[in-house]
Amino acid sequence: MESAAATAASAGDVVPALAFDRVTCAFAGRNGGARYVAVKDASLSVGPGEFVSVVGPTGCGKSTLLNVAAGLLAPSAGRILVDGAPLDGINARAGYMFQSEALMPWRSALANVVAGLEFHHVPRNESETRARDWLRRVGLAGFEERYPHQLSGGMRKRVALAQTLILDPEMLLMDEPFSALDIQTRHLMENELLDLWSADRKSVLFITHDLEEAIALSDRVVVLSAGPETHPLGEFAIDLLRPRDVAEIRLSRRFIELHEAIWRVLKSEVLKGYAQAKR
Repeated sequence: MESAAATAASAGDVVPALAFDRVTCAFAGRNGGARYVAVKDASLSVGPGEFVSVVGPTGCGKSTLLNVAAGLLAPSAGRILVDGAPLDGINARAGYMFQSEALMPWRSALANVVAGLEFHHVPRNESETRARDWLRRVGLAGFEERYPHQLSGGMRKRVALAQTLILDPEMLLMDEPFSALDIQTRHLMENELLDLWSADRKSVLFITHDLEEAIALSDRVVVLSAGPETHPLGEFAIDLLRPRDVAEIRLSRRFIELHEAIWRVLKSEVLKGYAQAKR
């Protein structure tokens, strides 16, 4: 049977920016036991400039898929395609934003944002100018010399966002980046992300437990089954108009309809995952 990626290519469709082609991830069992298959035969894609969120029960393998997309974990079977070409090693076209910000505590906000450019040997004057501009764009002008411990959680997320975007990656891989924030700060950061994303429409693969967040941000939502052997159960096009305010859009009738439709698929998997976790 021809893969989804090959079918799209043969049909002359737009080549996805990122595609999982029948990806399986298995890990050795403890003490010589049976291996654990976290993800099995999973296929999904992110189009150029598309914002795709992945939702699923806790522990179902969402972060595993993101690590495979980043090239941090090699799949046991299947492959990752980046702009139609098989990924070999680290995905150099992607910026990865973790659940906990990867800020260096001994560096100021400015020095943290500059770090990636330093690794790419960008001249110091140019890198600092660009870093100051990005801190301004994420609303942190005047906070350049503050250290992470002197910033609020939302501010640290803004620094992490600037740290990722300053390298101008072609795609963003985001692993529950706002989950630790209070709801008001979370909405501010989600709107900030959408504003920055709308400027150049990078391809985004966004992992979240929060179905409302997924709908409010995305062009498409993919639902994963409970683990083990996680795989996509379905996907939903989000036909809400842009630009969006993530707090206000939740009040619209269409948002509620989409939430009900997706939750009907997701609910049984969440209950299944919860039951497995109690064993």
